[in-house]
Amino acid sequence: MQGKDFRNTPQKAQDEVRERAVKAVLSGKTQTEVAEMFGVSRQSVNTWVNKYRRKGKQTLVSKKRGGSKEPILKGYQAAAIVNIIKDRHPEQLKLPFVLWTREAVQRLIQKKFDIKLSLSTVGRYLKKWGMTSQKPLKRAYEQDNKAVQKWIHEEYPKIKARAKKEKAELYWGDETGIRSDHQTGKGYSPKGKTPVVVISAKRFRTNVISAINNSGKFVFSVFEGKFTSEKFTDFLKRIIKHLKGKKVFLIVDNLSVHKSDEVKIFISENISKIELFYLPTYSPELNPDELLNNDLKTNLYKSKRPTSKTEQMLMVRNKLRSIQQNPQKIINYFKAEKVCYAA
Repeated sequence: MQGKDFRNTPQKAQDEVRERAVKAVLSGKTQTEVAEMFGVSRQSVNTWVNKYRRKGKQTLVSKKRGGSKEPILKGYQAAAIVNIIKDRHPEQLKLPFVLWTREAVQRLIQKKFDIKLSLSTVGRYLKKWGMTSQKPLKRAYEQDNKAVQKWIHEEYPKIKARAKKEKAELYWGDETGIRSDHQTGKGYSPKGKTPVVVISAKRFRTNVISAINNSGKFVFSVFEGKFTSEKFTDFLKRIIKHLKGKKVFLIVDNLSVHKSDEVKIFISENISKIELFYLPTYSPELNPDELLNNDLKTNLYKSKRPTSKTEQMLMVRNKLRSIQQNPQKIINYFKAEKVCYAA
């Protein structure tokens, strides 16, 4: 029998049909018989019965269309959450977050009141409570725009053409340092009140040098102490070894170490294996490897901060390995607006 679409039937009548249909099945009738009895599809009967068995009679009652306009959180519950966000940090409540993100507030509400809200609903509450997502802004820097345009439209295309002709692989390299007190991400707090992260009084730093290419390959080294010519040449040796005989064209910025006498000597002695090329000055946004560094710094401390240098270095290595095992993620860096010319 063709099942009826009774969506235009009054909700009370729909509820009654569902309840009577389920009772009929439970009394021993087949779902097909019940469907014919009430003029609905067998699939509908099957759905009603399954819902009833899983969660009971309340599943047979129609939900109000358009959703309820009443707030999900009661006044006292909302006030309690606001006070916690103002006065406490997620870590103090044993929540796996450093700042009050939407996810952290969602988890707090569920933990305190056993109410699961969607992230969009949490975001609306935060806005209603006068909370804003805050992050320090970086200052603009000066650069030679003509040099940038020349790099994008003339110099880089020539390097790319040479790499193709010589069957060399193009890599982009960069260095970064991660401090234990590095401010990461952003979290919600009342307007005018910047969120505070509790950190260890002991400060320590881990340094990283890395190189990526637009096919998703990634080489890195984690080290302590100052970045020197010796550390850079050691990394160049690692890249050469990683490529197993293929020549490398490595593009880096104008850091003095990159142009030191020691590095120049190494390059001249290994010119058949590797060459260096330099970006325009003050133009880090042209380097895709900067996006990897930003990714590392933004996400490294999302759930936890290190309490020792050893722990920090382990966290950095683990994060970099997870990126290394995801070539598509690396390829996606090259899709960003400022570096898509290198894709």
